[in-house]
Amino acid sequence: MTLTTARPAATPPATPPATPSRPPVRRARREAATRTLISQADLSRGHRRAVYWIVLAAMAVLFALIFVFPLYWMVTGAMKTPAELAEPVPTLVPGSWHPETFAVAWERLDLGRFLLNTAFYTAGVWLVTLVVDVAAAYALSKLRPLFGKVVLGLILASLMLPADALLVPKYLAVVDVPIFGVNLVDSPWALWLPAAANAFNIYVLKRFFDRIPADLLEAAAIDGAGRLRVLWSIVLPLSRPVLSVVSIFAIIGAWKDFLWPLLVLRDPQAQSLSVALSRMAFTGYVPQNEMFAALAIASLPMIVIFMIFQRGILNGLSAGALKG
Repeated sequence: MTLTTARPAATPPATPPATPSRPPVRRARREAATRTLISQADLSRGHRRAVYWIVLAAMAVLFALIFVFPLYWMVTGAMKTPAELAEPVPTLVPGSWHPETFAVAWERLDLGRFLLNTAFYTAGVWLVTLVVDVAAAYALSKLRPLFGKVVLGLILASLMLPADALLVPKYLAVVDVPIFGVNLVDSPWALWLPAAANAFNIYVLKRFFDRIPADLLEAAAIDGAGRLRVLWSIVLPLSRPVLSVVSIFAIIGAWKDFLWPLLVLRDPQAQSLSVALSRMAFTGYVPQNEMFAALAIASLPMIVIFMIFQRGILNGLSAGALKG
C-alpha cells in the first residue's frame, strides 16, 4: 500500500509593487519651468498654436517698428535734400541719396569737439558714480553704521521726488558750494558731483552686496585683510554683473542728459553735444538734413555700446534675483 502525499499548490511569485512612472513627473516639471501666459495644453489644441505664433510675431514686428522707425527716419532724413524735407507730403525713401551730408555736418558743426567734450564728461560721471555709490552701498551693507537704516530710508525717499523738483536746489548748491563757497558753473565738477548722488544705484548695489556671504568676508578678515582690501579683492570681483549695469546706466544717462548741462555749461566751447546741437538749432541756421546727420552721429556711440553690452546688462539685472 502506497501513501501519496498531497503537494501544496504552487503559489505564483509575488509581483513587485508598481512604481510610479517618472516621465510624467519630469514632463510636468519641465512644463512648469517653461510655463508662459498660455499653457502647453492649450497650445496643443486645434489651431491655437498657429494663432499664438501669429499674434506673437505680429507684436514683435510692431514693437520693432515702433523703436526702429525713428532711427530709420533720422538716418534717411540726413540723406535727403532740404527741399525734399520741406515737402508737405513726407517720403519714406529719399528721392536721391546724399550720404556726404554726414561729412558736411561733421566739419561745419564741429561735432568732433563736442563729442570729445561729451566723452570727457561721461567718463568723469562714470568714475565718480562708481566710487561714491560703491562706497556708500558697501558701508550700508557690510559696515552697518549707526543710523544706517535711517540714512538708507532718506536716500530712498529722494526717489519719490520728481527730478525737475531737484533742479533749483542742485543749481544753488553748484553756484555756491556749501562750506567751501566755490562756484562750479562751467566746470566738469558741476556735472560729476550731482550725478554721483544716485539713490537708485546705491539701492541696487546694496541689495547685491547683501547677498554676498558674510562667512567669506569673515574668512578674509581672519587672514588679515582690512575693510578696503575686502572691498577691492572680494566684493568688487564678485559684483562685476551689477557693476556693469550701473556703469551702463551712468554712461547712457550722462551722454543723453540735456537739461542739467544746459543750466551749468554756459561756455559754447565747453558744452556737451546735446546742448550744442540745441543751441545751433535755435540760434543759427542749420539745414535740416545736416541736423539729422548730427543727431544720428550723436546717437551712434550709445547704440553701439548697448548692442555690445546688452547681454551683460540683462545678466546684471537678473543677478541676485533668485537665490540658490
